[in-house]
Amino acid sequence: ESFAILRIMILVLVTIIWGIGEAAQVEYFNVMDYGAKGDAITDDSVAILKAWNDTCNSETDEPTMVIPGRQFFLRPTTFRGPCKSKVHFALLGVLFAPSSPKEWKELNDTVKFIEFEYVNGLYIHGVGLINGHGKGWWDISCRYHPDLKTLKFHKSNDIHMSQIRIIDSPQTHILLLGCNDVEFKGLFIKSPDGSPNTDGIHIHATNNVFINSSFIGVGDDCVSIGDGISNVNISYVTCGPGHGISIGSLGLSGSESNVSNIHVRHAIFNGTQNGARIKTYQTGRGEVRDVEFSDIKFIDAGNPIIIDQYYCGNPNGCPPTNVGVQISNVRYTDMYGTSKADVAVNFNCSGNVACTDIKLENINLTSSTIGKQVTSSCNNAYGEAKGTIEPKSCLNSKT
Repeated sequence: ESFAILRIMILVLVTIIWGIGEAAQVEYFNVMDYGAKGDAITDDSVAILKAWNDTCNSETDEPTMVIPGRQFFLRPTTFRGPCKSKVHFALLGVLFAPSSPKEWKELNDTVKFIEFEYVNGLYIHGVGLINGHGKGWWDISCRYHPDLKTLKFHKSNDIHMSQIRIIDSPQTHILLLGCNDVEFKGLFIKSPDGSPNTDGIHIHATNNVFINSSFIGVGDDCVSIGDGISNVNISYVTCGPGHGISIGSLGLSGSESNVSNIHVRHAIFNGTQNGARIKTYQTGRGEVRDVEFSDIKFIDAGNPIIIDQYYCGNPNGCPPTNVGVQISNVRYTDMYGTSKADVAVNFNCSGNVACTDIKLENINLTSSTIGKQVTSSCNNAYGEAKGTIEPKSCLNSKT
């Protein structure tokens, strides 16, 4: 009797598994089947793009493009949609960018290495690596080359990327431009401290972004949030080296900015130049509102908490204006650790448009140098503080 029951259970299990397999209709497109060599020398761009086109045009439920565990040289490539189904991009090997600025220029594409454009429903996963080969660019003045991106998502929606490593981008590692509904999880992004303009993730004109459980150590902002942004959630991210997690810079050349619902939680800033930062140009207009930084640890960080509304590349190049970006409802909660800067909390707000509804709760920052004291500085900043506040708050309670 027990054997009969066991047989029935096995048959039921096999039926379920078979049904799931039939329902999913997973189809694999391995780049090796398209002629890719994976020897780190041969140009595999044509084979990889052919595999993408077949994946994108597949009508099965889960078409999956496979980059196996080998090393592939890839020229600047755009993986373009829309696709007929949601697609999977399984990166198990290494994708190498051209190794020198000269090679990039010969390819007539010095804007991005890999771009996904007009793709709705994209799952990038695996244990693979994207190497931007940025060292050749870092010694060249920025004025002599454009803003290079290693991985760009353009006008794409429902994007999911997990467990991918991206290193040594010429400049920005990941750019989100004109996208919606993005989830990044378990990423490793790394470039040397001091490598110029190597932002980890830059977000522009994009909504509903989740960045979770990732390490970002770069030469610029770990995450930078540009204009036209709403609903960004960053959690369990370790940042360092780098310039911190920044909203901005906003308002360049008098532009109008709108940023709202930004949440940074459970983060670590280790040896960064800045921590939780909002920065705007004096010429800017618009607003930044509904921002939260909470449960943040600082380890020898410069400028742990900073709003800078006098951000200017040239100290003498930004004359006074009668405008400004309105910053309101910014909450700093449960933030602790050590500061390299003597001014650990710095609210340098616009003289034309004050920062309002700033809230500090349970802030405990001390100097990285034993025996030194850290302070707060406020300019046109209004709000309230409660709980443990160290250094002492300088917020004005009346607007």
